[in-house]
Amino acid sequence: MRSLPLTLVARLLPVAVLAAAGVAMTTSDDSDAGATPAGPSPQTSAPATGAAAPRYAKPPAEACTTLPESMIKDLVPGAKAAGNELKSSDLGRRTGCSWHALDDFDYRWLDIAYDVKSTAGKKSGSEGGSAVPGLGDDATVTEKTTEDDDQGIREAVVTVHQDNATVTVTYNGGDFESHKAADGDAIRKGAISAAKQALSALDG
Repeated sequence: MRSLPLTLVARLLPVAVLAAAGVAMTTSDDSDAGATPAGPSPQTSAPATGAAAPRYAKPPAEACTTLPESMIKDLVPGAKAAGNELKSSDLGRRTGCSWHALDDFDYRWLDIAYDVKSTAGKKSGSEGGSAVPGLGDDATVTEKTTEDDDQGIREAVVTVHQDNATVTVTYNGGDFESHKAADGDAIRKGAISAAKQALSALDG
């Protein structure tokens, strides 16, 4: 048998290669046609982890109306019930009110302040002082007595945390005739009672 000329072999070789490649591609396609394509692997959906909406959207708009007139009359004799609104650059977050008066020689000061944040804060009682059970999520009261020019002043500060709101009440007083500080028990109880009333106003 005569062999093909080299020039003809050179011309036919690319055709043979392409033909072989075509057969290989066809065979590959045919073998894959009967196979069931693998579907995407099932994915386990992660549970929702979104935080719950805060309890309070904003503080009371008119903080001076959160305490009843009878309480103002009892804690700050001689003060006007209208009080003095806290000046704040962000009334959507912070509001407050203060009352003060000198009744004869008996001086009293009372103020309340609201601070509502977008998320609940830590309730660690980091303010120090003594715990006040049954008030908010947690509450503390700090007490001190100061003297200025021989005039004693007794003060109690109650700080209450409830969800995303903080209520702070400051109550102090002294007798300007005897120069003695006000009774500590009366000041502490007055501050706590005002804090309870101020806290309840958050829920409207």
